[in-house]
Amino acid sequence: MSTDHTMPPTESPKPEMDEGTAEALEAVAEARRRLAEVPASLVVANHAMGLFELAAIHLSAEPVRLSDAQLAIDALGMLVDGLGDRLGEHHDTLVAALGNIRMVFVQRSSAPTPSE
Repeated sequence: MSTDHTMPPTESPKPEMDEGTAEALEAVAEARRRLAEVPASLVVANHAMGLFELAAIHLSAEPVRLSDAQLAIDALGMLVDGLGDRLGEHHDTLVAALGNIRMVFVQRSSAPTPSE
C-alpha cells in the first residue's frame, strides 16, 4: 500500500474569452505580424526619435527639467553611438539629431534662471 497522500495534479479551468478579448488578442497578433515585416533598424530609429522628442519636451518645459532631458539624451546617445552603422540609412539622421539636442541641452543648462 502506498503512503503517498498527495492529490493528483488537476488542470485549472480556463476562463471563457469574451468576443472583445478574442478581438483584442487577434489585433495584438496582427500588430506583431506587421512589426515582424519591418526592418529592425527602422523600429530602433523610431524609438530613438522618441527619445529625442522626450528630451525636447523636458528642455522646453517651464521650468526646464534638465535631469530628465539628460537621461533621454544619454539614452539616445547610447543607441546612436553604440549601434553606429548598424542603424543603416537612419544613422546620419540620428547623429545629427543627437548633436542638435545636445546643443540645445547645453544652451538651456547655461541659460540664466528667472531668479538670477
